[in-house]
Amino acid sequence: VQLQASGGGLVQPGDSLRLSCAVSGRTLSDDAIAWFRQAPGKEREFVAGLSGSGGSRYYADSDSVRGRFTVSRGSTKGTVYLQMNSLKPEDTAVYYCAVARKVSRSQVPGRYSYWGQGTLVTVSS
Repeated sequence: VQLQASGGGLVQPGDSLRLSCAVSGRTLSDDAIAWFRQAPGKEREFVAGLSGSGGSRYYADSDSVRGRFTVSRGSTKGTVYLQMNSLKPEDTAVYYCAVARKVSRSQVPGRYSYWGQGTLVTVSS
């Protein structure tokens, strides 16, 4: 399984950005696909995901992204998006997409076996 994240860039507070993750190789219907982010000097944290066994959306427990970020599956097979609205400076991070084999849903980075290279999002005025 290979993942390629793209779409990052420099934006101003309040702007929107859509990240894309192209997933290639053999993935199973019961694999979870998720977005994580890692800010400088901080641990990698879960942002949002699509569960295996149904593809329902799930988001970080905190209110940091809920209501502003939306994860979705693209019409092109193997594409997953992260739509980010009302961006804040604290959203600045490298964003990664990842796949967890035979996992319904998880927010733990260690459960994910396959990772993309990351795309940098910088929110600054």
